[in-house]
Amino acid sequence: MEYKIFWSEEAIRNLEEILDYLNHQWTQKGEVANFKKKLGKYLDLIVQNPFLFPISNYNQRLRKAVMSQQTTIFYEIKENLVYVAYLFVNRKNIERIK
Repeated sequence: MEYKIFWSEEAIRNLEEILDYLNHQWTQKGEVANFKKKLGKYLDLIVQNPFLFPISNYNQRLRKAVMSQQTTIFYEIKENLVYVAYLFVNRKNIERIK
């Protein structure tokens, strides 16, 4: 089955916040490119095998892909759709994703 990715508005806002942070905090713009490349690789993995990553302990309808020490992708599988719910910055309160 071929899966397609759908981004929630919250996930899009999360991505924009992360990219803004990286653009403002890092003088080397390569960090932004590295983040985008790594995110793309994880999304490819998720689309190829959405059941690869474990179910979240915090919300049983979501799966979590720990992309880095700083960022986790929370997503839900609905038929042939991978619904990206959050790009979570791990230093924030996890209770926010429930």
